[in-house]
Parts: sequence; C-alpha cells; structure tokens
Amino acid sequence: MSKTRILDGGMSRELIRLGAQLRQPEWSALALMETPDIVRQVHADFIDAGADVITTNSYALVPFHIGEERFRSKGPALIALAGKLAREAADTQADRKVLVAGSLPPIFGSYEPERFDPTRVQDYLRVLVAGLAPHVDVWLGETLSLIAEGDAVRTAIAATGKPFWIAFTLEDGNEAGSTDEPQLRSGETVAEAAIWAAGSGAQALLFNCSRPEVMARAVETASSVFRQEGTAIEIGVYANAFESEESEGAANETLHDTRDDLTGDSYARFACDWVEAGATLVGGCCGIGARHIHKLGQILNG
Repeated sequence: MSKTRILDGGMSRELIRLGAQLRQPEWSALALMETPDIVRQVHADFIDAGADVITTNSYALVPFHIGEERFRSKGPALIALAGKLAREAADTQADRKVLVAGSLPPIFGSYEPERFDPTRVQDYLRVLVAGLAPHVDVWLGETLSLIAEGDAVRTAIAATGKPFWIAFTLEDGNEAGSTDEPQLRSGETVAEAAIWAAGSGAQALLFNCSRPEVMARAVETASSVFRQEGTAIEIGVYANAFESEESEGAANETLHDTRDDLTGDSYARFACDWVEAGATLVGGCCGIGARHIHKLGQILNG
C-alpha cells in the first residue's frame, strides 16, 4: 500500500486548547486578530504530529463571520496573515516537505447551500485568493455543500496556476449499511460530484466536516466513478467529531459538543476503512486534534 498523505485536523478547538479566546460570530478569525502566535503554534503542533499538509486559518474570513465592512477594510490583511503563518510553520521543516493548503470556505455560510449566490461569490473569493496566493501550494475549497460552490472555486483560482482540491460535506444520515445513495448536503449525489470532479481539473476530491460513519460509502462511490471515467484523481477524507444530534444544524452557530468515543484509536480505525476504499489523503476536521493526527500517521504509515 502506498503512503497515505496525512492532513492536519480542526483548527478551532486546538486554538482553544492553547489558550486562544474564540467567540461568535468571528470564531477562529478572532485568533488572527488577537493571538496570531497561537495560530502559528497550532500549525506547528499538527506538523509535529505528522501532518504532511496544513490548512490556512482562513475559513472564517468571510462576511458571514466578520461582517461585510470588516471584510472589506481588514479582510485582505487578515487573509494574508493566515497564509503567512501557515507558510512560516511549514518552512521550519528542513527534513521534509509540508504543503500549505489555502482554505476557500463556503462564502455564504456552512451547510447552507440554499444561500449560495453565483452572482456575488467571485467578488469575495477573489479577495481570499489574492491574499493567500503568495503563500499556498494548493487550493482547498472545503466544506462545500453543492457542486456549484466547487465550480466557483475552480473559476476563482484558475489564473494562479496552482493545483486545487475540492472537499464536499455530506448528508450525515447515509451511514454504512444504508441503502440510500450518499449525498452532499445540497441533495446532489456523490456520484454527480465525482463526475463533475473528473472533468474539472481538480487534483483531489475530498469529503469533510461530516460524521466518520458516512465517509466510506462516499469514497467507494467516488472510486467507482473515477475508475469508470479513467481518471487518477486522488480521494481524501477529513471527518468531524460533532455529536450526531448537533451535526444537522448550521455550522459555527455555537460550540458544538464533540464525541467522547472518537479517540485517536477509534478515529484511526475509521481511517483504515477509508484507505481501504481508496482514500490517499486523510486528516480531520472540527474536533479532531493533533493527538488524532499523530495516531493516524502511526497506524496508516507505520
């Protein structure tokens, strides 16, 4: 089995663990404003845990979190800072290459595909892309709920010449053993998303910010589509640790409870299933910390 590339985990709870103060609506963006050294330390902790890829803390740098006026006046500097902190952490590694992924979030709110506005999305994405571009190795459109959001990311980064990955969040009800076809939160099927990805130019299709139980079937579906399409796109997974009853609400409205059962060992067991199904990129999302990432590397790569 080829080496699995290890992604980092969720930023926000690691910020809290190290002493950063987070509150709504700014959430993880607040750490960039008040405690940027802690943001850099979270990146460093994930690298020390074995992450081959770290993601910029730019997810909350959108009007949905910081407001329209602040996005226009301070957003460009905060976005550039997010990229700079990740780049600095990655570049401390003399013995191995750590990639920086530039996070491009759902502009109009997580888990809310109905709010997507194709007439306005590029106005915001271009600000994120401009600020992050000098610092990142690959673009990561993440926690996207519908295919149109992925296509918007593809358009936004086209002129940069850098590769891009697209990560869709899944409907949490379709667990292993379900007879329902795995779906994005928009109701579009994973098969439809994989067909889109196969023709998009994306380097990888990932599934994130959903329960670990729903991921294996999505990977199996994507793997099947890619075999049929004759494409070599990578597949990745980074699940969240939200309590199931809370995962259906709008993301980032409050600090969701996380599952006690998702230890490093139990999360790694899920990851083994994803790798067996065809995933080559594995990490964690909300509530999955450095200790989980360390265990992933130990179990998946020895």
